Amino acid sequence: MVRQHRRRDMWSGVTVTFVVLFVIFLVYPLLGILKQSVFDREGNFTLQEFVKFFSQPYYSRTILNSFEVTIAITLCTLLIGIPLAYFYSFYQLKGAKALFVISILCCMSAPFIGAYSWILLLGRSGVITQFFKNFLGIKIGSIYGFGGILLVQSLKLFPLVFIYMNGAFKNIDSSLMEASANLGCVGIKRFYRVVLNLSMPTILAASLLVFMRAFADFGTPLLIGEGYRTFPVEIYNQYLGENGTDHNFAAAISVIAITLTALVFFVQKWATSKFKFSINAMHPIEKKKPKGLKGVLIYIYCYVLVAIAFLPQVYVVYLSFRNSDQAIFKEGYSFSNYESAMNKLLGRSISNTLVLGMGSLVIIIICSILIAYLVVRRPSVTNNAIDTMSVLPYIMPGSVIGIAMVVAFGKPPIVLTGTMAIMILSFVIRRMPYTIRSANATLMQIPMSIEEASISLGTSKIKTFAKITVPMMTNGIISGAILSWVSIVTELSSSIILYNNRTITLTMSAYVAISRGNYGLACAFSAVLTVLTSLSLLLYLFISKSEDIKL
Repeated sequence: MVRQHRRRDMWSGVTVTFVVLFVIFLVYPLLGILKQSVFDREGNFTLQEFVKFFSQPYYSRTILNSFEVTIAITLCTLLIGIPLAYFYSFYQLKGAKALFVISILCCMSAPFIGAYSWILLLGRSGVITQFFKNFLGIKIGSIYGFGGILLVQSLKLFPLVFIYMNGAFKNIDSSLMEASANLGCVGIKRFYRVVLNLSMPTILAASLLVFMRAFADFGTPLLIGEGYRTFPVEIYNQYLGENGTDHNFAAAISVIAITLTALVFFVQKWATSKFKFSINAMHPIEKKKPKGLKGVLIYIYCYVLVAIAFLPQVYVVYLSFRNSDQAIFKEGYSFSNYESAMNKLLGRSISNTLVLGMGSLVIIIICSILIAYLVVRRPSVTNNAIDTMSVLPYIMPGSVIGIAMVVAFGKPPIVLTGTMAIMILSFVIRRMPYTIRSANATLMQIPMSIEEASISLGTSKIKTFAKITVPMMTNGIISGAILSWVSIVTELSSSIILYNNRTITLTMSAYVAISRGNYGLACAFSAVLTVLTSLSLLLYLFISKSEDIKL
């Protein structure tokens, strides 16, 4: 009886520990932002900052801008991603694996690298822009503003829809397709009335992921938005802007951002609940060979789309070997950009990226295993609250997390600003949801009877957890951890608030070089970051042996 009581106390202790940790490192920082937004510098309660935001169109317009461009991006990714997933899932495409791998590489690179690459391609002096102007006499539209953000983000994020929908289409039973055909529902009509309806929960999940990624993106609108100002950029400008800072106002905008993203998250949850049903592919759909003109068009659509999306990364790697003088690329090729990078903190950037990434990842893996076990095997109001708190940072802009860390830990009793600890803390908070979701999904698939059998043979619950449960969760844990890792090494929006010269990462080094107009150096840093990301993703695909990503 005493031993059972101790075991219960151990897991109860884990629950209490996580509640305390989330209160200190998440709730407390967010309350700090809320406090800073409603109290002036003299300590008087005021709603002046919120009144200022909503009463001046210059600021309040950023809400409309963010929602306009984010909704447009979400719709575009659905329009181009769903057909790609359909062709991939229902037809035998040659080179299908390459399409899948390249698509993942497109969506998991650092966001601002794509924006920077498209400036070099379609900017005012871009290669494609100059080609059309000088050789064809055609003046193409500007890459800057709403259209540029829409182009860059749609081409970067549609692979998320493709990956999600690929998993959904694989779960459709062929008997349902045959039944609809017998009722005269075929072709486009069947696609809209049967396939899409069966996949609606996944469509909503993919839409939320794209929406949150686009809404929180900082690098793309900062680089090519110009006059088109969005929420995350305005938060950054008010906190670290060159034309003066207003931390109280930045905190107020952060509170508004948290409220809006939480509202979108709960609306998506409500919409998903309206499509609660389960399907199981007892008879998986047999892929057909694309034939005739239809087959040619399918191949053109798939390969051209993925090639265009991957073009920016290839171009950056190419330019990293071109001779350059600050913002000007010259004739000839060499390793001069990489030599400059070696003299400009490349070694420190790589070292910091690996140390910060690995340190964050170890904490993420340990916490994710324990939280997943609490949520799946020991459900309770408190454990469900822990699960909810763990997912909150997933829906918040990174700049908000960065500011929250500075507000909370920039003064006694806990001073962490300027240290690696605060960087690791922000990475863990922001990127842990990936691994938790993956660990949860894996643990749900492990029968409870396996653990019960181990316990019935005399093995303690703790030993069963360590020797049986955790090893069986390995694939899901590692897959989620790789996704967390890739997100960590490409993190910009929170890092730009928290980093300094001693804690600079590859992502920040590339961004600083871009902001200073040293394009050759920026290409070198970006190329190294792209290679690191690619290797990580290839490792993910090798370990997971799956084409489904579930968050």
